[in-house]
Amino acid sequence: MLVSNLFAKTRKQDPADEQLVNAKLLTRAGFLYKNMAGVYSYLPLGFLVLQNIRRVIREELGAIGAEEVYLNELQDKATWEASGRWDELKDIMYQFKDSRGKELGLATTHEEVVAKIAKEYINSYKDMPKGIFQIQDKFRNEPRARSGLLRGREFEMKDLYSFHSDNECLDRYYQMVAGAYRKIFTRLGIDAIYTTASGGSFSQEPSHEFQAITENGEDTIYYCVKCQIAKNKEIVGVDADEIEVLCDGCGGKLEPKRSIEVGNIFKLGTKFSKAQNLFFKDKDGKERLVIMASYGIGTGRAMATIAEINSDESGLVWNLETAPYKAYVINLTKEKLDIPENIEQKVLYDDGDISAGEKFADADLLGIPYRIVKSQKTGEKFEIKHRKSGKIELITWQEFAKKINV
Repeated sequence: MLVSNLFAKTRKQDPADEQLVNAKLLTRAGFLYKNMAGVYSYLPLGFLVLQNIRRVIREELGAIGAEEVYLNELQDKATWEASGRWDELKDIMYQFKDSRGKELGLATTHEEVVAKIAKEYINSYKDMPKGIFQIQDKFRNEPRARSGLLRGREFEMKDLYSFHSDNECLDRYYQMVAGAYRKIFTRLGIDAIYTTASGGSFSQEPSHEFQAITENGEDTIYYCVKCQIAKNKEIVGVDADEIEVLCDGCGGKLEPKRSIEVGNIFKLGTKFSKAQNLFFKDKDGKERLVIMASYGIGTGRAMATIAEINSDESGLVWNLETAPYKAYVINLTKEKLDIPENIEQKVLYDDGDISAGEKFADADLLGIPYRIVKSQKTGEKFEIKHRKSGKIELITWQEFAKKINV
């Protein structure tokens, strides 16, 4: 791809109406366009990153046997009244009447819907465990939509729902999903800490979150570096200045850290299956309520988290899994640069009529993993610089192809 052909261009200044790093850099680099508070459009480079995040999620959830679906966003009132959440969520759920006077809402989540659908397909203990997931937009009337992609009114989420015959079945699947989440976040370049949290309105049992430590985080966790044990502030119930919070593993003091929640997993119990009369027959032919769980990852939030925790003073820093392109190519000679066909679609070639310094600055701002420079000094080879480590070496196109596995 030629830089001159890109739909969006880089900016020299941060947007005046953004506060957090993710919104500033993703807007400056031409990955996002802000339509209004809490609502963003993904421009071509941003959409490529989003597609890469989706791909990683699909691969890891597919590996544990979860099946992908795409559920309705327009919700009828009756489905949500059965669980009591039509009124419970009225402050954040967009609710309205259509031209025929029917009361409708836009999906904030899909527990009610999947329980209702599952009635058609889950009838026996032999049908479980079963997991289905989707990657889809959600809508929430968020009163604090001022953190870029971290807190939006319209946002994309991966939500997985599982169905179980007993708690033992649930526990096995729950831990399997937790393992898949660890692989997902590792591949995305996010150091996500497994954190105990409350079950909220979903369950009396604790839930678990995956938290990424950053000074701009909206959450506070208490964390033991030695034992890798963490608790959300909401279940600790104190401030560090008031009392020491001790680790359940080593007995040492848990340190408070600001963090971003990038994923969560909940044991739902029978709340939603009861609301939708979702029963199955056990081995003895007795009817019992299906046990459920839900598991979320905000795809846009993951993208914002990468921007928050992996950026530096020069710009964004993507890894090979998430980057829109593998390398940013700059030709400082007057000769035509022939890029091998197997690499051409993987790189962004700066053909702009600007100075070398400006090209280097754009390469850093965009955060593409490698910067490749052809100059008189490099001879038959190319200078390649790794964006994150800063390591520089001379290589051939063939050697670069091996680096990016093409």
